[in-house]
Amino acid sequence: MADSAPKSEQRSSPPGRQKIMDALKSLLKQKEFAAITWTDIAHEAKVNEGLIYKYFGDLRNVLFQVLKEFVEYYWERINLDVRGIEGSLNKLRKIIWNLFYFYASEPVFARILLLEVRNLPGYFDSETYKIHKSWSRLTRDIIEDGIAKGEIRDDISPRDLMNAIYGAIEHSCLPGLLFGHKTDPDALTASVCKIVFEAINKHP
Repeated sequence: MADSAPKSEQRSSPPGRQKIMDALKSLLKQKEFAAITWTDIAHEAKVNEGLIYKYFGDLRNVLFQVLKEFVEYYWERINLDVRGIEGSLNKLRKIIWNLFYFYASEPVFARILLLEVRNLPGYFDSETYKIHKSWSRLTRDIIEDGIAKGEIRDDISPRDLMNAIYGAIEHSCLPGLLFGHKTDPDALTASVCKIVFEAINKHP
């Protein structure tokens, strides 16, 4: 899909660095990150292993940088897409659909983010994780605004509601990631929104 992949950092990255990142993206379509070696990346990128160490230090940092490209792109997209939308529930629906579409259109990225990277040392201290948290902050801000405006029930914890929404999205996507099933962003969005919104809407 032409608009589903982030633009690479080719304008600012040295060619060798970008080759390494592109090589990892390609390899991740074939195998899990834990099975990828320095030699695999060097061979795919057609560079020597010393260059990987020079730019990244270790393989986890290569993964974090690849992930950072995706996270930055989708954070910008989600943040832009909710602008101009009236109503907190409509904004939440847009975020939910975007994430379902995001995970369906980029299954390699979704697998890394939802299944692999959270178990890697250093991820929760990385810049990538800080950007990822922006999604949660945006969602929580929308929920709090909806409560303040009387659109969402005020007896619900914004944090708990945010966690319920993201938990529903992730668990709905896992079968597709684990078993290769196709996912339908429209249908999944409709299902999650029906369940969640009927419970939280102050004026059903």
